[in-house]
Amino acid sequence: MERRRGRVLENAILDAAWAELAERGYPGFTLEGVAKRACTSRPVLHRRWPSRSKLATAAMARFVALNPIKIPDLGSVRDEMKVLLRLLSDRARPDLVRLLFDLQADLAGSASSFAEAKGGIVEQRHVAAILERGIARGEIDAARVTSRIADLPTDLARHEILMTFAPLPKEAIDEIVDEIFLPLVRAPVPDPR
Repeated sequence: MERRRGRVLENAILDAAWAELAERGYPGFTLEGVAKRACTSRPVLHRRWPSRSKLATAAMARFVALNPIKIPDLGSVRDEMKVLLRLLSDRARPDLVRLLFDLQADLAGSASSFAEAKGGIVEQRHVAAILERGIARGEIDAARVTSRIADLPTDLARHEILMTFAPLPKEAIDEIVDEIFLPLVRAPVPDPR
């Protein structure tokens, strides 16, 4: 067998890690299992990922990258944000929700944090693109958008999914977007007088 290096080796390890996560869940996920499945050694894994949580997070981030969602320009922040939350919710199969839940519990007890890990898992670039288009159209007041407010819709959606282990109902998406998020970022309507 030819020796693998660089990106080829990394992709083989991440594929093996994802397969282990899918088959055994996070509680049964071990570096030994990944190394065996990837036909490599545990020290090779440790050189790239110092902990099982970091390897699991990297495998999940790769899954997201290989299964991208696309948010078209619909001419409305409201419509685009609802599409984003629906697509993120639809991706949240029960096995993936359990995996996120277990991973979050592990990260909470370490120096790392779920907030640090979510950057690789949740596609915040979609929120940024939606907000940029909304600012350009005059729907959104750029001065009102902070990083915490920009994260709010996906954070609320993720919380709901993790608490219910179910996709978001339409009513929850409507409430997150219409009653919580948009009032915080919407540009003021000019007085017609």
